[in-house]
Amino acid sequence: MSTLDKVAVLGAGVLGGQIAWHSAFKGKTVTVYDISPQALDRCRAAHDQYAAIYLAEVGVSVHDIADTRARLTYATSLASAVSGKDLVIEAVPEIPEVKTQVYREMAPLLSPRTLIATNSSTLLPRDFAEVTGRPAKYCAMHFANMIWAMNVVEIMAHPGTADDALTAVTEYAIEIGMIPIPVRKEQTGYILNTWFVQLLNASQTLVTNGIATPEDIDRTYLIVNPGAPRGPMGAFDMVGMQTAYNVVAHWGSVTGDEQMLANARYIKENFLDKGKLGMQTGEGYYTYPDPAYADPGFLAVPAISQAAEIAALARLT
Repeated sequence: MSTLDKVAVLGAGVLGGQIAWHSAFKGKTVTVYDISPQALDRCRAAHDQYAAIYLAEVGVSVHDIADTRARLTYATSLASAVSGKDLVIEAVPEIPEVKTQVYREMAPLLSPRTLIATNSSTLLPRDFAEVTGRPAKYCAMHFANMIWAMNVVEIMAHPGTADDALTAVTEYAIEIGMIPIPVRKEQTGYILNTWFVQLLNASQTLVTNGIATPEDIDRTYLIVNPGAPRGPMGAFDMVGMQTAYNVVAHWGSVTGDEQMLANARYIKENFLDKGKLGMQTGEGYYTYPDPAYADPGFLAVPAISQAAEIAALARLT
C-alpha cells in the first residue's frame, strides 16, 4: 500500500475536479486548489453533478457521498493547499509557462517527503522536472476524462524519476481504482492523446474548413464505432473547450501547423469568446444535459422525402 493519503490537486478544471472527487471517494483526504474563486465555484457545482452520477451509475450510497464531501476542501491559497501533503497532482492549464510558474511558487512550500505528479495531457515531465525542486520525486500521472467509468491512468517517468516514486504513484493509482498503464518511453501525448488529439484535431479541421457539420462528423463516427458514447465533437465538449484550445494552440505554434492554428482560432472565436466551455457550462458543440447525439433518432435512417434536401448539401459550390 502507498502512504499517499493526503493529496492536493492543483487546478479545479474538468479533470482536476474529477481527480479530486474520485480520490476523496476512494478514501483520500483532498484539497482542491485554484487561483480563481470562480473556478472553485464551478468545481463545487461539478462535484454536485458527480454526486448524482455516482449515485446513479456507480451504485454508491448517500452515506458514501457524504463521506466523500467530508474529505474534500477547497483553497485559493497555494501554501495552505500543499502544506503537509503526501502527493500533489498538478492539473493546471496545458500551457508550459503556467505550469512552470506554479512549480516555481510551490517548490519552497512542500514537505521534503511530498511527491509531485503532473496530469499533463501532452507535455513531457522532463520539461518541468528541475523547476519542481525535487526531480527524483516527480513524474506524470495522466488520467482519462470521466474517471469513474474510464479508469485509466498513464504513468510516465522522466530520466531522473526515482523508482520508489514511480512505485508509490502506481500504488496510489491502484488504490483509487485505476488501471495503471506504463508509458515505456517518453512520448508527447502519452498513449491516449497520441491518437486522441489527432482525432479531435482532424475532426475540428472538417468543421473549420466547412467540410462537414459537427453532427454529421459524429454520426459517421458513431455508426462505424458501435456502442461509443459520443463522437469526436461531443468529446470536445467533454474535454472542455479551454483545454482543447490550449493543446491545439500550443502544438500549432510549436510545429508551425497553420491548420492547427486555424482550428485554435475557430475554437476561441466560436466558443471561448462566447463563454461556451462545453459540458462545464452546458453548451459547446451541443447543449446539455440533453445533447443531440444522445437522442435515439440521431443515427436513424432519414425519410426518403429528405433525399433531395440532403443531396443539395453535397452539391459543390
